[in-house]
Amino acid sequence: MSYRNRLEAGAALADRLTHYTGRTDAIVLGLVRGGVPVAAEVAHRLRLPLDVLVVRKLGVPWAPEVAFGAVGPGGVQVLNEEISTRLEPDEMAPVIRHENHELTRRERLFRLGRGELDLTGLVAIVVDDGLATGATAQAAVAVARAIGATSVVLAAPVGAAAAVDRLRHLADEVVCPLTAVDFGSVSRYYDDFRQIGDAEVSRLLSAA
Repeated sequence: MSYRNRLEAGAALADRLTHYTGRTDAIVLGLVRGGVPVAAEVAHRLRLPLDVLVVRKLGVPWAPEVAFGAVGPGGVQVLNEEISTRLEPDEMAPVIRHENHELTRRERLFRLGRGELDLTGLVAIVVDDGLATGATAQAAVAVARAIGATSVVLAAPVGAAAAVDRLRHLADEVVCPLTAVDFGSVSRYYDDFRQIGDAEVSRLLSAA
């Protein structure tokens, strides 16, 4: 099974989140950048506000697609012990510095005129386009709780079975219509998995 694109994936998620439709205490947060188009469709269908949550994956230097952890606003850092314990501190440090710098840049770009994200008293529906290792999503859950969310719903159209199982112990609710044991990469499950640029993220936020 695969999705035609992120729009179709968002529609599939919205179908499983209808119990949040129109709630005044809920907000949809797209993980920058690939999760934002999915989140925009979810927010549109559920008639909920849309915002972004900037979290950066920490990729192994010689295999960037493999995450040894992730960082988020407010100094949140989550390490995937299974991978990070195999790396030396001086191998991880440059990646952490770079991703923290990029996180700061994107926070300034996407939060311009929007103020700091405050989730006090809200149900945060955190949306990504897929869960491979789950490190980014794990950081996102921690960030959402740190900035006041009363509960955190993690929603992704597709995910590795191991990552989804691990995240069920961290989020209050996990919605993932398609899981696989032999997962591979997120792109396997989309016909169109083009890269999402900053301009498109800004456009979707403005439209919402």
